[in-house]
Amino acid sequence: MNIKRIFFKNKNFKFGYYVQAILREYSLLSYYRLKRTRLKNSIHLFDPVVVRSRLDYYNKLNEHATLGIGACQLKDIKRPKKRTPYYFDLKAYLRYFDQKLKLEMIPGDVIVIPETPAIVKSRPIMGSNRNAVLLNLDKTRHFNFIQDHICYRDKKNILLGRASVYQEHRSRFYDLYFDHPMCDLGDVSKKHQDSPWFKSAIRISDHLQYKFILALEGNDVATNLKWIMSSNSIAVMPTPKYETWFMEGLLLPDVHYIHIRDDYSDLEEKLNYYIAHPEKAEEIIMHAHAFVQQFQNHKLEDLISIMVLEKYFEKTGQRVTPL
Repeated sequence: MNIKRIFFKNKNFKFGYYVQAILREYSLLSYYRLKRTRLKNSIHLFDPVVVRSRLDYYNKLNEHATLGIGACQLKDIKRPKKRTPYYFDLKAYLRYFDQKLKLEMIPGDVIVIPETPAIVKSRPIMGSNRNAVLLNLDKTRHFNFIQDHICYRDKKNILLGRASVYQEHRSRFYDLYFDHPMCDLGDVSKKHQDSPWFKSAIRISDHLQYKFILALEGNDVATNLKWIMSSNSIAVMPTPKYETWFMEGLLLPDVHYIHIRDDYSDLEEKLNYYIAHPEKAEEIIMHAHAFVQQFQNHKLEDLISIMVLEKYFEKTGQRVTPL
């Protein structure tokens, strides 16, 4: 019986995640060294081009780099009072390495490139972002894929949007389209209950009744983008400016999502086009599903994560203990 599917439909099972993470804190490090050996020995099971391309995408440190003053030994990284998912997701992989190695991790929504190499959840796509080394952090919130049993053609011809509207670019979209007949928008922030935009949050299953789902970036990436792309609905958004382990910088406009201009002026035109051409919409859904599929092999995800950290240590002049 899948408890998550019954009680936490379309959501990651956070309680189970925390139980597993806390139990891992008391596991023997020697077990993870052996597991690292097994993972590295399994590399032949995967396409070497895929492994190398993803490794070099996440970690762009191709020359020697000097650690900053914020770096500390792995053994000294302690559980914080807040942002514990970042800690647990990082420690899940740090346990594979010598605890005397050094690393810097910046938690939260990183929208500025660090001056020295650091592990981050998110980074700007444009510019030289090599010091921002991506790892899959805060994954229970961001990495959520779903199953959608409703066909695209059976969904409503409406753009659905539910988000906390704090940022200027989100407010601008709501100013333009809140009362538009092709949109069903709502600001779900409880702090904005007096706003004319306020609507209660709805379940992911309710979103799936609609062909188009708004995926505007917030402080960094759009949190809902991953599950939208695993559904039979389509994400609608401008070109992303930030990326995570999901490699948003590789998403192609009108291939993986419906692209709209940064000023949102072509929204109605784009929605009408895909309503009139459902076969083109279904092509986007097919490409989105294929993009999502590359993250579904947990052994491959673990292997690449370990290799990202190995490369981080090596490129910052540290010796990784041979397997």
